[in-house]
Amino acid sequence: MAAMASRFLHPPAPKQYLPRTQKTHFVATFKLSFSSRVASGIRPRNTVSCALIKPDGGRLVELFVEESQREAIKRHSLGLPRIKLSLIDLQWLHVLSEGWASPLKGFMRESEFLQTLHFNSLRLEDGSFVNMSVPIVLAIDDAQKSQISGSSSVALIDDKDKTVAILNDIEIYKHNKEERIARTWGTTAQGLPYVEQAITNSGNWLIGGDLEVIEPIKYEDGLDRFWLSPAQLRDEFSKRNADAVFAFQLRNPVHNGHALLMTDTRRRLLEMGYENPILLLHPLGGYTKADDVPLHWRMKQHEKVLEDGVLDPETTVVSIFPSPMHYAGPTEVQWHAKARINAGANFYIVGRDPAGMGHPTEKRDLYDADHGKRVLSMAPGLERLNILPFKVAAYDKTQNKMAFFDPSRPQDFIFISGTKMRTLAKNKESPPDGFMCPSGWKVLVEYYDTLSSPAENERVLPEAVSV
Repeated sequence: MAAMASRFLHPPAPKQYLPRTQKTHFVATFKLSFSSRVASGIRPRNTVSCALIKPDGGRLVELFVEESQREAIKRHSLGLPRIKLSLIDLQWLHVLSEGWASPLKGFMRESEFLQTLHFNSLRLEDGSFVNMSVPIVLAIDDAQKSQISGSSSVALIDDKDKTVAILNDIEIYKHNKEERIARTWGTTAQGLPYVEQAITNSGNWLIGGDLEVIEPIKYEDGLDRFWLSPAQLRDEFSKRNADAVFAFQLRNPVHNGHALLMTDTRRRLLEMGYENPILLLHPLGGYTKADDVPLHWRMKQHEKVLEDGVLDPETTVVSIFPSPMHYAGPTEVQWHAKARINAGANFYIVGRDPAGMGHPTEKRDLYDADHGKRVLSMAPGLERLNILPFKVAAYDKTQNKMAFFDPSRPQDFIFISGTKMRTLAKNKESPPDGFMCPSGWKVLVEYYDTLSSPAENERVLPEAVSV
């Protein structure tokens, strides 16, 4: 697994000083000497920094106002033009407010938007670059643009008409939807889920500026303890004395093939000389397309995986990544990796066709299955992140368990696709023994059973997650 050891941490970019809008979080640094093992032997011993990797731009940029200022900000917002946020807009506000997109200070202005579309990166004042591949923008329509005219600030409100933030020093510019779609997805074909949900019917203008977020975003979904910010995750990794953090994102239930990959990655990091690598199991919690398993059910299933000991709770942190899902393949996977740097991860596991999907109008995948991991290895601004390519896992009939695929005996393996897994669960059938822990599979069957019940049009939630 030479690829795992081939990209050691580079020195962080020079510190970029940005306007302070909140308290910052620092982690004490220390040094560790280690030898890294690869398939061909043992490399010479190296001394590298094993502190948590620094955020992009040198520090975490949270956008919350001080608690003592909240009431004054709310009063100030009463005299401002108002923009009502969609749920996806609110999710992006959540992302920005906690520093996942550091060093961004708010919804993108036009220069940031153009750099993101055309370069997949942002140039900082000191000349260095950070990766930024997905536009984080706020669309408004002609009527809202006219209402805002002459104002330098606007209030952002949620679906309950509650003011959640103020956007200051605003800039309004044209929303060229076709260019945005073509540059982000590489196609303008009809049927792209995020495009239909968030772009097609959105306004013809974009508004950017600096955010002042009144308080942390809450969804009243019973999962608050899993919505950990980058600062909270960094604190947790520090408490656990992590000397390496490896992140695994998924938007599907965890099966034993996933677990094999995660446990094998930790084993290899230990072989490389790390003493306490911690897994960040980080399911995506923002918008997903309709046929993905909803977040509540995924979290319930993940709970069972830990309860059954498939993953070790002592070396695993389970949290929710608040970003909406674009399904934009190699472009989007850069965003997923960059955000985990800001949360403290210095290793990122990437698999086949990350953030990909089937072509919306043709019977083929939209993206090449290998391009995501190749792009990550070359992406500007991600040089500090160690990319860990997936090893392919499949069901080994000779061992009755998930195992790494052996091309010398392909007849012994079964590949159980997501479609096949969903079909089995919908039909209340069991997968082969060893594919998924039984209690986790039961949660999946329960979810699909709700879709065929008389109340299928109602929102059905599992019992509260107790992890």
